[in-house]
Amino acid sequence: MNYRFLKFLSPLLSVVAIFVSLLAGGAWTYFSVFYAFFLIPFMELFMNGTEENMNKQEEELAKKDIGYDIVIWLIVPVQLAIMALFFYQISQPNLLWYETLGMILSFGLSCGVFGINVAHELGHRNTKHEQVMAKILLWTTQYMHFFIEHNRGHHKNVSTDNDPASSRYGETLYAFYFRTITGSWLSAWHLERERLAKSNTSFWSLKNEMLVYQIIQVSTLVIIGVAFGLKILLLYMAAALTGALMLETVNYIEHYGLRRKKVDDAYYEKVMPIHSWNSNHPIGRLMLFELTRHSDHHYMPSRKYQILRHFDQSPQMPTGYPGMMVLATIPPLWFKVMHKQIEKYKATQLGEALA
Repeated sequence: MNYRFLKFLSPLLSVVAIFVSLLAGGAWTYFSVFYAFFLIPFMELFMNGTEENMNKQEEELAKKDIGYDIVIWLIVPVQLAIMALFFYQISQPNLLWYETLGMILSFGLSCGVFGINVAHELGHRNTKHEQVMAKILLWTTQYMHFFIEHNRGHHKNVSTDNDPASSRYGETLYAFYFRTITGSWLSAWHLERERLAKSNTSFWSLKNEMLVYQIIQVSTLVIIGVAFGLKILLLYMAAALTGALMLETVNYIEHYGLRRKKVDDAYYEKVMPIHSWNSNHPIGRLMLFELTRHSDHHYMPSRKYQILRHFDQSPQMPTGYPGMMVLATIPPLWFKVMHKQIEKYKATQLGEALA
């Protein structure tokens, strides 16, 4: 039996960090944030990772190895346990304000890394039970519309101005937040309206997935408010928003400044590995279940996370995703680094074209 899937248990270190943050109190409430956005980025500054890909035989074995599936299936009960612990801990009396903030950020990190990121992987699967798992994870961070917009909107329109989740050259992260959060939510409604119209189904029907998601999410917030009170409801919403902002920060760095060419007035060129930023930095790869090999994910969305490939022609980030996320929060530094990276990549492409 091949035990290569066991390396993907390493994200459980993030789980441990989150549990420490929720249980320890005091300055330790920030331990998960320190681990994810200071320790890992610092370590990855000295790592390049590997460009090695599996051969065809290894791919087939990995694709059929249920161990890789079990690892991400386990994230569902783990995320639900973290959510339950968050509610218990945040409800404790006499919490200091900075402890409350630390817990919000820690659960928000869990929502981003485990809630939305793993839901992203499961949402691309074609089995009913895995799609249900994806929706449960998105429910924990009140971002269920992602299931619709990402699969049917983002993957179709990626790296074009039609996609609210593709950042534009010169656009700051903070401007992107407003555009992508509102645009993606509205896009999901539009996509559902189109789908229902094709089958002549009423928009005001329980077959409207967006309508069902809103009912589920609003009901959840009402139940939390009744059970725990308005204060805890607002703290939970702040944590859920933190998770959503982490997702959108990842969206921002994944396609920044990259655009597909228009073939004619209606169509764009096919999505290729050159339309997404890639990172082979090892810790980020494991922590985010290979999301950082994003070029191949968009080129072949059906490929499972364990067999995503490196492409020499795809643009490469100078460090891993955690570090790039931190860099994106400081626009002048982000522009300085990434605009130089884009020019370098364009020069490489030109040189290859002329060779």
